[in-house]
Amino acid sequence: MGIQYKDWKSFSVFFSAEYCQRFLKNKYQKRNIDNPEQKSYENGYAFLYYLEHGKIYYEQAENAPLILKPILLFYGLVHLIKACILTTDPAYPETTAVLAHGVSTRKRKKQNYLFFQDEVKFQKNGLFPFMSEKLFHMKQLEGEKVIMEELLQHIPELDDLFFLLEGKRTFGKLAVDGEQLIIRESVLDHFHMTEDRFKEFLGSKLEKGVEFSDEGLALTLHDKTSIGVSPLKFNLEDGSYAIPLTKNQLFTFPELLIHYLLLYNLSMIARYETEWWSELTKTMPNQDYPFIASFLDITMKKGPFLIYQYLMK
Repeated sequence: MGIQYKDWKSFSVFFSAEYCQRFLKNKYQKRNIDNPEQKSYENGYAFLYYLEHGKIYYEQAENAPLILKPILLFYGLVHLIKACILTTDPAYPETTAVLAHGVSTRKRKKQNYLFFQDEVKFQKNGLFPFMSEKLFHMKQLEGEKVIMEELLQHIPELDDLFFLLEGKRTFGKLAVDGEQLIIRESVLDHFHMTEDRFKEFLGSKLEKGVEFSDEGLALTLHDKTSIGVSPLKFNLEDGSYAIPLTKNQLFTFPELLIHYLLLYNLSMIARYETEWWSELTKTMPNQDYPFIASFLDITMKKGPFLIYQYLMK
């Protein structure tokens, strides 16, 4: 990433309207957007305020009791995402259709409700499909569903918790050798693929800027921020790269979208499922609690990191 990421300190540069205008103008020019000078001037303050408001939500979440955290973190992330969208779409928001959440959740939770099996459903309009397309050039399918367990299995920092509570690994860590990342044999075994087949499979999922070496399964990342829409995930806690061991629809899903979906559902639960949410946080009956509490700790740091990575690429 060139510059070392240092939590919110890294965002300091954006709390200058002049800098924000220059930053946006540069982004608009690269994207061949008409009138970059004027549009960056018009959007400079909106961009700055989205980031500032996002930061304030995260700071409040840091000090809030657990029952409020998901609500503050969700709205904090939404503000940061809106700042990212402004870098690619100077007219945002053009219509009110893009302001909805873009996903929905089951209304009443059933009697023996388990968070792991809960699901969110993708909608046709709203922030989720809009940001998928604007930020990652992905088309989400209306009506598709994803369950919470699958989303949690794609957060690399939760790998140890899955191992301790369920006895399984959800990520294969990559070894580092100088500039190269080495995929270990155990990952191949997990996918039941030969080295050549795995190279072909992974190659089709990686963005440009990643090359395989001739010997073994070594990758060179020319651009650390090119892992947006790819299976490679960066573990912020131990600074390692890892690859998910579950090959489903989320295999190449950008991690920012995974955090959005989890926080959306948790914020809805925190707002509308008062009884279940209170019980969970007081009695901690099963593994839902450690996963939710750990995810909230992780996303507090990782959300802003993923946003910074996107802005700086």
